Amino acid sequence: DLEEEIYMLQPEGFEVKGKENLVCRLNKSLYGLKKTPRCWYKRFVSFIVSLGYNRLNVDPCAYFKRFGEKDFIVLLL
Repeated sequence: DLEEEIYMLQPEGFEVKGKENLVCRLNKSLYGLKKTPRCWYKRFVSFIVSLGYNRLNVDPCAYFKRFGEKDFIVLLL
């Protein structure tokens, strides 16, 4: 999901006849959009945290989850 309003020209082949000058407002990030990796990462983080993982302080792309005293999972992105 996007946090701000982003508009784009109508894609080639999908122009509406007589309304070629109109633009499309994006509701979701698209492949190729500069903000797509950031949107994906934020969504991933919220999902992985909801599963009980914690982010390591030394590396923002490493997550861990403990199961008891000896068992744990380390997830590297």
